[in-house]
Amino acid sequence: MPITAPDIEALLRDAFPDATINVRGDDGAHFAAEVIDASFIGQNRVQQQRAVYAALKGKMDGSSGDLHALALTTKAPD
Repeated sequence: MPITAPDIEALLRDAFPDATINVRGDDGAHFAAEVIDASFIGQNRVQQQRAVYAALKGKMDGSSGDLHALALTTKAPD
């Protein structure tokens, strides 16, 4: 069963409960996500994105992953 935008948002919401999260995409494989969270304060972009990928709990791991592509934007709130 393909992964959906609400599935991705739920995974991210578990890890970042107070974040502003916007997930787009409906083809079951290619998505875009924006995650804005206070936990990113003081982190560089690589650290922020690693935290998001960790929250996806292996859904992007190799050719067997449920999620093929994720265009990711992360930042701390202004």
